[in-house]
Formats: sequence, structure tokens, C-alpha cells
Amino acid sequence: MSQTLSCERIIYAFDKENHPILRVPSGTTIEISTYDCFENQIQTADTPFDTLDWNRVNPATGPIYVEGAEPGDVLKVIIEDIQLADQGVMAVGPGLGVLGEKIERFEAKIIPIKGDKAIFNDFEIPLNPMIGVIGVAPAGEPVSCGTPGSHGGNMDNKMIAKGATLYFPVFVPGALFALGDFHAAMGDGEISVSGIEIAGRAKVHLEVVKGKTITNPVLENEESLATIASAPTLDEAVKLSVENMVELTRDALSLSLNEQTMLFSAVGQTEICQVVDPLMTARFVLPKWVLREKSIF
Repeated sequence: MSQTLSCERIIYAFDKENHPILRVPSGTTIEISTYDCFENQIQTADTPFDTLDWNRVNPATGPIYVEGAEPGDVLKVIIEDIQLADQGVMAVGPGLGVLGEKIERFEAKIIPIKGDKAIFNDFEIPLNPMIGVIGVAPAGEPVSCGTPGSHGGNMDNKMIAKGATLYFPVFVPGALFALGDFHAAMGDGEISVSGIEIAGRAKVHLEVVKGKTITNPVLENEESLATIASAPTLDEAVKLSVENMVELTRDALSLSLNEQTMLFSAVGQTEICQVVDPLMTARFVLPKWVLREKSIF
């Protein structure tokens, strides 16, 4: 079963009280349209800073109620395709990003997309289309779409791209899945607080997994398995992502904690997703050959 969903209905926070705009059975494939992270408010480089509504940032299309998803389950999301609009935008400003204390004025830049490149002055930047905001409703208080967490949200993980499969812990009936904040290109860290922000469409397959419980999002692609964690500091996020991988693979590897730790130190990679959101996000990436074709999910 395949459906489409426009971006006429959006959310600014992942919230268990959000009314679902669509109900679908497990196993549904759906094409979802999105605004860019500024809700398409910046169309020219001379857009004045004071005309922007900063309450309309990082909108996510949704939520979608996935039938059969219950707290304690896992929502499996296969990203089958990502299509981008024909131009993106970047912005910097005082107080934004790693260098925000040095930047004195707001500036926006329109980035045309031509073929498989983003045109930044005379630089032709290779595209790496990815999804910045994606997740499910948390069990507790609402979480802004600008903030990452155990529910997913604004993880800004460049591995969330075509061909990836994400696994989210389900906290509320129906999961209440939503996504947005696409990037045409973004480097690890997203140091300016914006990648090449862009509107687009994602084709995703939604499936409920029973009998498996996780505490934070997990990503899988053809080569790797990655645990994703967000915390107040990068150190804490790194530690949590490694702990999650130890727990996730314990049964499949059948190693002692000492041996797992040594193996992960030899072949695993600690990588930064982003350092500019209210929480920092890191991932721990393990090559799938280590699992010897054993399935985690």
C-alpha cells in the first residue's frame, strides 16, 4: 500500500497530544512532502531578519498514526528515496552555531541545486540529501522539533539518507511519526546551525516491530549499524551511544563486556552528528561484518 502526504499539516513539537493527520497500517509506504527548516520563509538573500517568524522553525510533516504500534514496540522506517527542491538556503546570525559570538549580523544565502551539485559562489558542493528531523512522539512533555532526544527529532545525522533504515522506540499508541528539515548537503556537526536547508519529498516505509525494545534511535544501512544518542554534552552523548551499542549487540556477539569493549575500540567509530542544538548528538558506528550476518531486529 502506498500513499502521499502533503505538507499542509505540520507540527512544531513532537507531542503525544498531537492529532494524527493520517492513520496507516503497518507495512505502508508513503511519500511525504516537507517545507525547509524555515518553513520556506526565506526565498531571497535579502530577506530581512526581522520579517522571519522564529516560531515557525523546523516544522515536521505529520504526525502519522501507525496502526498496531504500542509502547515498548519499535517503529522501523526505511528511507526509500529523497527528492529535493531546486534551491536551498543557508543562514548565519549572532548567537547561532559554533561561531555565533563572532558573527555580527544575520545573513541568508540562496543555494541553487543543479544536477547533483549545490552551487555556493563558485564552489560546486556534492549533494548528500538527508533528513534532519525525524521521529515519534515522546511519552512525557512535548519536545520541540528543534531538539533531539530518545524519540529522534532534530538529530541532524547525515547518515539519515536514502537506503538507511531507522528504528525508533515507540512511546505512545500509533507512534505518531513525523519528519522534516531536509538538507541538500550538511557536514558532521552542522556548525553554523544550518546545512543547505531545503524543501523536498521523502518516500518511507513504516513497519511495526514487535518483541524488541530499544531506548534510543538506531540506524542501519548496507555497511553499518549505528546507535544515536543525544545529551546535554557531547561527552555524555558519546558514552550513551556506545552503551546502547553494547546492549543492542550483546546477544548477537556472545562476548563478555571486556571483549565487546576491546572489539568496539578496534573497529567501531565514534562520530558527531550535531553540536548546535539544545542537546548534542553523537553516533557509534559498527561495521555490519562484525555481526556475521546475524540480525539485530
